[in-house]
Amino acid sequence: MKDIIVIASGKGGTGKSTVAVGLGTVFANEGFRVLLIDCDSGMRGLDIMLGITQNLVFDIADAVSGSCTVENTVYPCPGKKGLFLMPAPLNAYDEIAPQVLGQLVEGVADLFDYVIIDSPAGVGSGFEAAAYPAMRALVVVNAEPTSVRGGQNVAGKLRSCGIEDIRLVINRFNKNTFRKMGLYQDLDEIIDITTLQLIGIIPEDYALAAAIQSGKSGDLSCPAMKTLSRISARLQGRLEPLLIK
Repeated sequence: MKDIIVIASGKGGTGKSTVAVGLGTVFANEGFRVLLIDCDSGMRGLDIMLGITQNLVFDIADAVSGSCTVENTVYPCPGKKGLFLMPAPLNAYDEIAPQVLGQLVEGVADLFDYVIIDSPAGVGSGFEAAAYPAMRALVVVNAEPTSVRGGQNVAGKLRSCGIEDIRLVINRFNKNTFRKMGLYQDLDEIIDITTLQLIGIIPEDYALAAAIQSGKSGDLSCPAMKTLSRISARLQGRLEPLLIK
């Protein structure tokens, strides 16, 4: 059965898109067919992160306007068997309405095991569209107050969209920095503020960020990808420990 997951964050800069691409890569490496949908109209970036910018002809807005079929907007990712991308429009005024995105997703979802929707940061109209087709959600935060407050806010908005299965991902975590900053007594305080169940703590990992930003597959042996593999397992219902590096 297909699984549609929206990746959201209350503010920019949390590494949400890196999580989306990394998780999609993990699922694909496990033999699943995965569609990544970029919902950040005007700020699309997943095509760069997946190394397919030069191949793009159509985007979601073209399918909506009738310039192409929905299938024409689905691109295979080079070197990543089983991973595909539906790119966002380059122009912000081409932002897709929630019900329209829902119809587009419904039209292609049966071709994939997982559909991962990368929401724009915040809770604007782009977020509402990204959340509309989703069955469950991951909220990505960093261990600092503005990000955690944003996560709390976006969690409430997701619930108002009818999504109840919402999990927390703490990204770019460094234990020593967390202790030195002293912003929180412990990670349980972040969990309590966001009111979300924790599914993973991804360590700060510049190697993964550099690999994905340059359009290359993440090294599956790096710490962040290992954590994403555990998140994948937990999303599939398998028990995996929450390791903190």
